[in-house]
Amino acid sequence: MSFTTRPELRGTFGMVASTHWLASAAGMSVLERGGNAFDAAVATGFTLQVVEPHLNGPGGEVPAILFPVDKGEPIALCGQGVAPAAATIARYHERGHELVPGTGVLAACVPGAFGGWLLLLEQFGTWRLADVLEFAIGYAERGFPLVAGIRATIDRTEDLLRDWPGSSDLYLPAPEVGALFRNPALAATYRRIIEESRGGSRAEEIEQARRTWYEGFVAEEIDRFVAAEGGLLTADDLARWRATLEPVAKLEYRGLTVCKTLPWAAGPVGLQQLALLDGFDLAELTPAEFVHVVTECAKLAFADRDALYGDAEEVPLETLLSKAYNEERRALVNHDASGAYRPGIGRLPRIIEAPATPGAGEPTRGDTVHLDVADRHGNMFSATPSGGWLQSSPVIPSLGWPLGTRAQMFWLEEGLPSSLVPGTRPRTTLCPGLALRDDGTPYLAWGTPGGDQQEQWALHAFLRHVALGLDLQAAIDAPEFHMDHLISSFFPRGFARRSLTIEERFGDEVADDLRRRGHDVEVSGPWTLGRVTAVAREPDGLLKAGANPRGMQGYAAGR
Repeated sequence: MSFTTRPELRGTFGMVASTHWLASAAGMSVLERGGNAFDAAVATGFTLQVVEPHLNGPGGEVPAILFPVDKGEPIALCGQGVAPAAATIARYHERGHELVPGTGVLAACVPGAFGGWLLLLEQFGTWRLADVLEFAIGYAERGFPLVAGIRATIDRTEDLLRDWPGSSDLYLPAPEVGALFRNPALAATYRRIIEESRGGSRAEEIEQARRTWYEGFVAEEIDRFVAAEGGLLTADDLARWRATLEPVAKLEYRGLTVCKTLPWAAGPVGLQQLALLDGFDLAELTPAEFVHVVTECAKLAFADRDALYGDAEEVPLETLLSKAYNEERRALVNHDASGAYRPGIGRLPRIIEAPATPGAGEPTRGDTVHLDVADRHGNMFSATPSGGWLQSSPVIPSLGWPLGTRAQMFWLEEGLPSSLVPGTRPRTTLCPGLALRDDGTPYLAWGTPGGDQQEQWALHAFLRHVALGLDLQAAIDAPEFHMDHLISSFFPRGFARRSLTIEERFGDEVADDLRRRGHDVEVSGPWTLGRVTAVAREPDGLLKAGANPRGMQGYAAGR
């Protein structure tokens, strides 16, 4: 048995894995008290908003893939808000922008996370909203130990936060790592929602809470604040939007059906990589060959993502996942690192030269969270919440949190599937995953934060587990890598040709081999890339889980 940083958890009752130990513990507590996987997921998700405010928040979004055992099929949950009705390309051009800014209220879409979590709870959960919110409210009121990542984010963007009164009041002076941090305004917001929605059936309370957020005092506060800040989002935009349940995109790979969201998000780029990699015997490759082949296939898939994915036009996903298309594309992979970036169909956006700005994009390669849950009943869930980062938009003082900046992923160039169109979803990087066995039962739920690296790091863990036979924890612990030979999804939308970052645990021999092939190799620290978590279920009911040790924050819990 090879060493892993922690054991692959095994049991039969339930498993919760997330990017913060407090959130995983909250989810496990729900399972212990009789809740199902979806109740646990909602409690975990709301807790993550409180304890990782630099990585997600109430102003952000949540995409998810779920398998409710009573439905017998995978379902995608879209808690991704849309562009405001006033957000036109012409409107931004009039203000002198060639790209949607990476910070501030001008980059705000409708905050979809609350609606997404409520739809999940109403349709598939069993608990009342007050009960699943208990954990998040408790940590916001009584405090939680501040992790190093929050302090580093505050230090890095202190000058920006100082210019935003609500942010300055909440986060400055920067609190000490490990000290209890409180957000009483956020707790008060959730308490008021609970009070204003109290009474009636469970479903009626959830619907009233949704209206209180999207048509009540929350929407009114957002409308007032954004108007004062010169933004475009209005209360009418919030009132028109609803979270949705949708079909999944899927691909057969090595006896599994791999499920992702449709291409309004980046999930299908993982399916495209699997379709390309299906033509290689990964188990026979050396470590350097494995990194090279996976990276070259990623370049081809991401080029298609950047040319074709979005919510404004139909995406030819059937063609992109077809055997003929991938045989043709696979032939482009050879011994050397390609400097080309060529989609098989469509055209790429025009790259705009713009300087980076504080607080923009995902500067830590991880301004997102992830959670996976499996229960003893056969339900399974995977979500990658993000947005509403403390460093990217001003805190609304009366609510205790900032809006998101997801509109930066639209292009202010006409004629692209991801061009800015009012009422459409930005093409995000978020990509939760769920895999089914050949009998249609759920096997694996997994994912990671990481911006454009999400459908690289998560894919690598999946490949090492499914194709190379490592257990979940070993697959997560294995030396990680990624490329930035793609058009960044975040302001200022850069491109790094032939770039390849590898953890130093690969060793000099692998790094030298990759450089000889033409990769521009940067060696990162030994435990610096990826934040993958995963849960799995065997046919006999055995449940398994693993979580990333990097950053000393993620944890799995189960029995």
